[in-house]
Amino acid sequence: MDAGASGDAVLDAARAWLAQDPDEVTRAELTTLIAEAEAGDAAASADLADRFGARLAFGTAGLRGRLGAGSNRMNRVLVAQAAAGFAAYLTEKAAAAQVEGVATDAPPTVVIGYDGRRNSDVFAADSAAIFAGAGLRAVLLPRLLPTPVLAFAVRHLGAAAGVMVTASHNPPDDNGYKVYLGGADEGSQIVSPADAEIAAHIERVAAEASIADLPRAEFELAGESVIQAYVAATATVAPAPAGAAGMNWVYTAMHGVGYETLRSILELAGYPLPVVVEQQIEPDGAFPTVAFPNPEEPGAMDLTFAAARDAGAEFALANDPDADRLAVAIPDESADGGWRRLTGNETGLLLGWRAAQRAADAGASAPASLACSLVSSPGLEVVANHYGLDFHATLTGFKWISRAPGLVYGFEEALGYLVNPETVRDKDGISAAVALLGMIAEAREQGRTLADLLDQFAETFGFFQSGQVSLRVEDVSIIGRIMAALRAAPPTEIGGVAVESFEDLLLPVGGSGSGADASRDAAEVPPAEIPPADVVRLRLADGSRVIVRPSGTEPKLKAYLDVRGESAADAAARLAALDAGTRELIAAAQA
Repeated sequence: MDAGASGDAVLDAARAWLAQDPDEVTRAELTTLIAEAEAGDAAASADLADRFGARLAFGTAGLRGRLGAGSNRMNRVLVAQAAAGFAAYLTEKAAAAQVEGVATDAPPTVVIGYDGRRNSDVFAADSAAIFAGAGLRAVLLPRLLPTPVLAFAVRHLGAAAGVMVTASHNPPDDNGYKVYLGGADEGSQIVSPADAEIAAHIERVAAEASIADLPRAEFELAGESVIQAYVAATATVAPAPAGAAGMNWVYTAMHGVGYETLRSILELAGYPLPVVVEQQIEPDGAFPTVAFPNPEEPGAMDLTFAAARDAGAEFALANDPDADRLAVAIPDESADGGWRRLTGNETGLLLGWRAAQRAADAGASAPASLACSLVSSPGLEVVANHYGLDFHATLTGFKWISRAPGLVYGFEEALGYLVNPETVRDKDGISAAVALLGMIAEAREQGRTLADLLDQFAETFGFFQSGQVSLRVEDVSIIGRIMAALRAAPPTEIGGVAVESFEDLLLPVGGSGSGADASRDAAEVPPAEIPPADVVRLRLADGSRVIVRPSGTEPKLKAYLDVRGESAADAAARLAALDAGTRELIAAAQA
């Protein structure tokens, strides 16, 4: 197809989209672009090609992208198509269950939640009306709420599915659409093949119907009892011990929706309320004080650190905007500004230690297990072994972690923690905060701090340190070339340390790749836990580990580094050498 024909096709797609767009903002945006492109404006034509040359892909993480008009953006047309496609999927599954005699005649229930991002409430209401119009029972949560409340509500209401409108910690101009399944999936996020089946229904809707023709109907509004049930269940994670009295701490919601729910839990559980970061405590989809509302990003917690210094706080906690992640910070004289954020692995190991102690004390009859993503710290397996618990490594994401057999606790290094799987089968930054508050309060009873707990963990289980090397790209094909180069010529050493094994997780267990040792060890990578994935794992002679994979949500290549040293200083030195060697490796593969 020549450029002119291609341009005509894009214009036709844009006009067809405009004809069904109910949103005044995106209609005006698209009308202007079409007019400019028709007048020969090259920039407008390129913009339209970007918006309509592809479709925002629906996968296991649902949908996520920049707000705006077009099939490659988040908007009311795309969300309506997604809702109609998901409704068709649920209707199909319900009909099949009836044929098999494992379902009632009652329509499937779908519960919908939304956060404080731009258009989240609109996308949620559109979805609820379309679900109801498709004959489903649609229940919309009563106001903007954290993602964990939606995940809880799926199970609490016995729903067949749930949808959360959020882009979590993405940049301000993004929004997204996360999907959960009830029943046997217990309120976990979807995994394959559900994603492909739902995507096929969405594609059919997009090809066959205007969203103006989709039937809509009245939906239910959930009562406060759903939120109260979440609050009550989460307060039991760690009722405040005596050591909580006088606790001086700081909290930020990072312009998100976490604090209202967290405050109710704190009051019920008996914890003192925090000093809040006033500039960030109320929901604000513009995120005026942070360019990237992710606690992991440099500078994102600067206001938190300032508030903590002013308050003379013992520690600080931060939720991301939809409150499914938790960041923790402590005073540290060696850090710039006197405060540092703990890594996700540091917090994850502490909470895993807590969970393991409790599971061992409970003496459960069925095997209890700890689980983490394969890129998270290997220290969790050491903890599990110490307490005689099972351990499972999974692919990245709580859709996998939440499905680990016998799970009592799971985490991933990107600040995600699942501390109460009997209540929420997803990462939950609020319940994780309550669990951590309980640990800190118990330590305070013995005159110890959170930093003391970190030291005790290291002395008990080993000096683990982790790092990450990220390469953000404009052209995502660069990531594919780097992964291909690593597979074609696996390195023999990194940072002067010999590579002992190279595992390609795209291969079947026991398979072989282009490198001499490219394989998957069936003993280390059970196929039920880690299906094929675009990941390579390198183990070094000194026990260090490097895992390289493309990001699932951003145009990034990520390398995860893990070391275990004889002391904190030894671990730090090993990590520095591994970091430098990994950067050289990626640069060479990119060349």
